[in-house]
Amino acid sequence: MDKIEKKDELAVSNLQHLLSSATSTINPPPIFSNAISRSNSHSSNMSVNALRAQDVAIVRTPSPHTAQERLHVNGLSWPSKGTATRKEESVSEREVRMNRMTEAVKTLIECLGEDPEREGLLKTPERYAKAIMFFTKGYEEELKEILNEAVFEEDHDEMVIVKNIDIFSMCEHHLVPFHGTISIGYIPNKRVLGLSKLARIAEMFSRRLQVQERLTKQIAVALHETLQPQGVAVVMEASHMCMVMRGVQKPSSKTVTSCMLGVFRDDPKTREEFLRLIQS
Repeated sequence: MDKIEKKDELAVSNLQHLLSSATSTINPPPIFSNAISRSNSHSSNMSVNALRAQDVAIVRTPSPHTAQERLHVNGLSWPSKGTATRKEESVSEREVRMNRMTEAVKTLIECLGEDPEREGLLKTPERYAKAIMFFTKGYEEELKEILNEAVFEEDHDEMVIVKNIDIFSMCEHHLVPFHGTISIGYIPNKRVLGLSKLARIAEMFSRRLQVQERLTKQIAVALHETLQPQGVAVVMEASHMCMVMRGVQKPSSKTVTSCMLGVFRDDPKTREEFLRLIQS
């Protein structure tokens, strides 16, 4: 009888130990709770070091679209960290910048296994440095300069559309081009913008390191802030070399993004009219 009682006591003790272990797994210390909630697939035996590593938040600089609260900062539109420095630098400072970029490209060519001193590549680093500065010239442009006071008082309240504006930009994830067309429409509120300025706004924002989603929205918001119209609509269709030349390698793929503000967002009929007109 005593032996049976001892066995029962041992079984109860083991059960209590298991319950205690389970409870500590279900209710982890606060420092680990976030890590565990983000990783339900991990076993309860995950090491403390692994939990700590996952609990550390990744700190990233915000997107250029959200990093600045105002559209214009020192006259620039959504400037990045070094935008003002690039725009305001002297001739000698620009020369130093170009030399640094040239040397960086030369190093890249060497790392690819090529000879940067051979005839065909001898001036390539300098040429590429100049080319990439042109590809990203939008950083140095100001919306006020682009508009050049081409905002006019006009009693017009019907849709204005400029469609199939060709754009070229650079994917900020792979530094390869993406290109396509943008269609921009707005319904004036007693003020209209010179038609060419719509294309120039698209050009300014596309000549930066971009993602298509942000580019589409920046154009729409800039136009909305400038004119305060009844609504703005922007639709972009582009082919991305990062999907064509590498990765999934799908040459026929197209990416379509849109941004609807004001009446275009609120009124389905107005939105449908715009989409129908840009497809006609």
